Amino acid sequence: MSRRSLHTPAPDASTLRARLDRARAAAADAATDALLVAPGSDLRYLIGQAGGSFERLTTLVVPASDEAVPTLVLPKLEAPGYADIPLDEIGVELVTWVDGDDPYRMVADRLGRPGRVAVSDTMAALHVLGLRDAVSGAEQTLAGPVLRELRMCKDAAELTALRKAGEAIDRVHARMGEWLRSGRTEAEVGADITEAIVAEGHTHADFVIVGSGPNGASPHHDVSDRVIQPGDVVVVDIGGPIAEGYNSDCTRTYAVGEPRDADVADTYAVLQRAQDAAVRAVRPGVTAQEIDAVARDLITEAGFGANFIHRTGHGIGLDVHEEPYIVAGNDLPLEPGMVFSIEPGIYHAGRWGARIEDIVVVTADGVEPLNTRPHELVVLPA
Repeated sequence: MSRRSLHTPAPDASTLRARLDRARAAAADAATDALLVAPGSDLRYLIGQAGGSFERLTTLVVPASDEAVPTLVLPKLEAPGYADIPLDEIGVELVTWVDGDDPYRMVADRLGRPGRVAVSDTMAALHVLGLRDAVSGAEQTLAGPVLRELRMCKDAAELTALRKAGEAIDRVHARMGEWLRSGRTEAEVGADITEAIVAEGHTHADFVIVGSGPNGASPHHDVSDRVIQPGDVVVVDIGGPIAEGYNSDCTRTYAVGEPRDADVADTYAVLQRAQDAAVRAVRPGVTAQEIDAVARDLITEAGFGANFIHRTGHGIGLDVHEEPYIVAGNDLPLEPGMVFSIEPGIYHAGRWGARIEDIVVVTADGVEPLNTRPHELVVLPA
C-alpha cells in the first residue's frame, strides 16, 4: 500500500499557471477539446508533481476552453502526496474518488460532449480504454504532439536546473580515476559510480554504462561481470535526475593504460573532430538533421560511417530522452532554449567502441555546452 514520497521541489505558482494556460491554448490550436494528462513528466511539467501511475486512475483534465476549469482527478488515498501543490493558486480544481466510484465517468462529466480528446502518450491501456468507454463519442488522439511543443524550449528555471545537473555529472566523471582500473569488473566500477552520482547531487542514478573492451561496441551496454583488462578502451555513459527533476547525461571514453589496439588514436581523433564540429554548428535556424549530418558526414568521410549506428542526439529535461531528436529526417529548426545531447560514436564490433556526449543549449546566437570535462581520450593508470 505504501508509495515512495512524491514531495519534490516545484516551480512557483505563476510559472505553473502560465504553463497550464499555454497547454489550453495549444490544445485549442490542435482542435482538441481537452488534454487528459497521466502521471509522469508531463504532469510534473504542468502542476509540479509527477505522481504515480497505478491501477487507480489519476489524470489532469485540461480543457481547451477558458470557460472550463482544469481538474485533477485522483484517488482520495493518493491526495496527501499532492498536498504541497498550490492548486487554488494555479487554478486547478481537485476532485477525489474512493474505491467503488467510477473515476472514468467523473472525468466524462467534466468533459461534457467533446469531439476530440488527447490522452498522454504513456497513459496505461487500462485507463485509456476506460476513458474511451466513458467518452464514447469522442475521437481519442495522443497528447504528446501538443505537449512536446510546450516542453522543447526550456525556461530560465529549467535551464538553471539543467546546468546544475550537468555540473553534478561532470564531478562524477572527474573522479573516474578512483574506480576505473584493471582487475575490477564493470559491475564493481558501476556500483562505485552509482554511489558517486548520488553523492555529487543527484537523487539517484538513472543509468550507468561501463562498456569495457568489446562491450564498448554496444552503445546500450549496461555493466557486466567482465574483468577490465590493461589496454581496454572503456565507454562510461552516466546520468540521473537532480531534486528539481531535470536530468544529466554525459559520456566520456577512457583507456586503462595505453590502448592495445593500434587504431584507437586515429579513430578517436575522428570522433573528437566530429563531436566538436556538431557542437559548434548548433545555432538558431539550423535544423536538427543538419546537426546530425555534420557529425555523420565527418565520420563517414573518414571511413567509419557503418560504425556510427545511432542518431547524433536527443532532447533532455524532465525525461532523459525527449524532443527534439537530432536525427536524419528531422527538419525541425532549432530555437533558443532547446536542450539536447551531441553524442556521436564509433563502434568496432567485437573489439572496442568510443562515444563523446555533451548536453548543449541553443542560445540566441549559438550554443552553450552544459558539460565541460575534457573530450580527449583519458588514459588512466592500469
